[in-house]
Amino acid sequence: MNPFLRRVVAVVWLSCFTLSAFAVDVEDTLADPGQRVRYEAITRELRCLVCQNQTIADSDADLAKDLRREVRDMIQAGQSDLQIRHFMTERYGDFVLYNPPLNPRTWLLWAAPVLLLLGGLLIAVRVLRRRSRDLVGAPPDADDSLAETSTDSQP
Repeated sequence: MNPFLRRVVAVVWLSCFTLSAFAVDVEDTLADPGQRVRYEAITRELRCLVCQNQTIADSDADLAKDLRREVRDMIQAGQSDLQIRHFMTERYGDFVLYNPPLNPRTWLLWAAPVLLLLGGLLIAVRVLRRRSRDLVGAPPDADDSLAETSTDSQP
């Protein structure tokens, strides 16, 4: 590989890992290391409601910035992690949690992967059974019958 191209690939590869670091606001830093650890843990547990596939720690959306600011203020006010999660779920529902609790409203969310896997296995078994039935009852190919007659007629 060309040395220049190798360097370009390396820069692109490394930049992929550093992009999430730019999403954290400078103002979100906390002086107390214990509070900073709590802040980072909580922001990694909460889903960005705009992006929906990122945590608020990784998102650059305005709502995510507001939620990070809210979490920082609540930590500085002395609220516990449980109180902060409760506040967020009361305000935005269980969807705001990346790991929602198992309750009657979220059972389908937790069961969906297993149900989809079982449905896929059921379809695969039916298709394989149908194909094996069709192969057993199928007449021999025309090429097979020609090959048999040509070998029988040779001396």
